[in-house]
Amino acid sequence: MSKEIQEMMQDIGKRARSASRAMARASSEQKNQALLHIANLVRQKTSEIQKVNQIDVERSQKNGQDTAFIDRLTMTPRTIETMALGLEQIVSLEDPIGKMTALKKQASGIELAQMRVPLGVIGIIYESRPNVTIDAAALCLKSGNAVILRGGSEAIDSNTVLAQIIQEGLAAAGLPKDAVQVVTTTDRSAVGEMITMTQYIDVIVPRGGKSLIARLMAEARVPMIKHLDGICHIYIDADADLAMAVRVCDNAKTQRYAPCNAMETLLVNKAIAPEVLPELCKIYQDKGVELRVDTLTRSTLEASGFKNLVDATEEDWHTEYLAPILSIKTVADIDEAMNHIERYGSKHTDAIITNNKMQADRFLREVDSASVMVNASTRFADGFEYGLGAEIGISNDKLHARGPVGLDGLTSLKYVVMGHGEIRT
Repeated sequence: MSKEIQEMMQDIGKRARSASRAMARASSEQKNQALLHIANLVRQKTSEIQKVNQIDVERSQKNGQDTAFIDRLTMTPRTIETMALGLEQIVSLEDPIGKMTALKKQASGIELAQMRVPLGVIGIIYESRPNVTIDAAALCLKSGNAVILRGGSEAIDSNTVLAQIIQEGLAAAGLPKDAVQVVTTTDRSAVGEMITMTQYIDVIVPRGGKSLIARLMAEARVPMIKHLDGICHIYIDADADLAMAVRVCDNAKTQRYAPCNAMETLLVNKAIAPEVLPELCKIYQDKGVELRVDTLTRSTLEASGFKNLVDATEEDWHTEYLAPILSIKTVADIDEAMNHIERYGSKHTDAIITNNKMQADRFLREVDSASVMVNASTRFADGFEYGLGAEIGISNDKLHARGPVGLDGLTSLKYVVMGHGEIRT
């Protein structure tokens, strides 16, 4: 690592730490004003954002990035408007900072409570989604934190212009611009410095592929809230409403292929496989989805005249495709389905389609994932859909936060004691 990169990152860290104190004392009104300013600027500068984003897109296309990657990178008027709506939704949410809970009086006379407080400085390392720059910054600001954003080199131009918009909104509300900083170098050594800056950064949130997470798990000294794979399953139970199953499973796979909450593996109870698989798989093939199937599924589909099926391998059950590819397995019962999810799942999001309450309750209790669903598309595993506003990420961890990480996930609790001159005897 060059001395220049090290000094740059240290300076960013110092300025973020200083700004975090101002953010901790900022009023809800100030923070909301900043977010509304940013939302207005995002809308006003839609054309400018798209123009700059196109530079990133064209560069990535020339570098041979695949369709799913380009989809995550591209900012359309719709995605830009969604960012603005996310900002406004966060404004409408209750500010958690300063909220007191569990107030009680002890026998000694002291009064004890817990106060919700910001984490401090949050470092976010992400790859090809420039909307993360807005979404993550907004959540960090509302929860009273300062944030250091290090996006991927492929989105450097988009992230830079969005950071300028955020800082303009902060200044308009009388908040320090250093509360949101984007690392403008594409040198990877900046990440190495960032993940060891324990004196300035309180937590790292990595949003990226396996290689990024693996590197951070090996090298980071700053605690992490991490998101690994999104290998999401839906199990169609023997007692499922078949029309519902078709509708939900179609949506879970094909509404968008690139997000981490898209279904990657479909599990179908053998009792209803001959009824539901032909109708559902015709929809998939008509939409260009490649089907990777086990032996029983192949037999069922070939009996209905299906062709162009691919034999699923052991690796397929472990794979997050983020593409129009789906693995399908026919299972004997809910136990085999849950065992498959336990073995191959990533503890992100898994769902069951059933009208059997006992089966639904078992699935909810026994499947150890951040989001577990009954009769709903896995695509709902999202901070916006959960009413959290934009999310900073979806955590597969159990500590400190789990599932879509919104405002509360970016805060902590501290004990507050109110006394009246009591002394301990």
